[in-house]
Amino acid sequence: MVFPNHVLMGAAAIIPAADPVMVSSISSVVLSYPERLVDMELRVTAPLDGDDLPVVILSHGQGSSNWLSSIAGYEPLYNYWAGQGFVVIQPTHLSSATYGLQAPPGEEYFWEGRCQDIVWILDHLDEIQEAVPSVKGRLDADKIAMAGHSMGAWTASMILGAQNTSPLGNGTVSKYRDARIKAGVVLAGTGNGGDDLSDGGRQMVPSYNPDFSTMETPALVVYGDSDVSPYITVRGADWHGDAYYLAPGPKDLFIVRGGKHGLGGVSGWDALETEDESPERLASVQRATSAYLRTALYGDDSWEKARAALQGNSTLGTVEQKF
Repeated sequence: MVFPNHVLMGAAAIIPAADPVMVSSISSVVLSYPERLVDMELRVTAPLDGDDLPVVILSHGQGSSNWLSSIAGYEPLYNYWAGQGFVVIQPTHLSSATYGLQAPPGEEYFWEGRCQDIVWILDHLDEIQEAVPSVKGRLDADKIAMAGHSMGAWTASMILGAQNTSPLGNGTVSKYRDARIKAGVVLAGTGNGGDDLSDGGRQMVPSYNPDFSTMETPALVVYGDSDVSPYITVRGADWHGDAYYLAPGPKDLFIVRGGKHGLGGVSGWDALETEDESPERLASVQRATSAYLRTALYGDDSWEKARAALQGNSTLGTVEQKF
């Protein structure tokens, strides 16, 4: 299912987009994962037609709702991206409120388990296709992108090459970069640790100490210019853009005008936790991210056209690029 353009889309309509195709969304796909506390639960959303389809793996955030931190969330992204020609695979991470599991000390929100989930999906694409016959033989395993929002954006950053050296214990360095991932989309991500964290932030994630200098995979970083999180960081909204500012190129940046942590509503339709709900803002994020993914995985000029449109209309936000 793909929703038609919203009458309140406003200026976001200037960002070019392909005509949406019909999609199907399959859940819950449950696959055996003996080494995990619970088996792997997935949603797979794909165009009804077409072959050699690129794949986008989408990692959910935490949030305060009962359902959005699972495969039940992020319909505004997975439906839109699938309608633009991608197979979107979503795991429910162990940190989801739907499981009610307690993470062990040093692995707040099962942050390493999240990364392991993504690697497991990459290792088991054939098994996933067998479980979802409608996509069997239609995926292009050489064209895979990683995306995530909030805590899921940190998961994405790790898969894209960022590292974490925990301040706890012996300072173990965690690395999860996977060369099978060709590009990424980091939405309202987490920023630098150390002195940039507030006291509350250090209490929430005492093992968090990232290094974005190793995040070499191409990525689009998206954050809202009003996304201020004083309970996590002593910095302003730009903290959420550190995956761009502190990482090497090639990277692209879209700063969403008036955007808060929900980026207009990416986690769900009419979600209570979205403080900046806006069909225009959400559409700008949908269209910009899809354009970036189409260029990264299909090799067309969608992102060049989207950047030109955004540069011509600052009411939606601003874009930057570095190589």
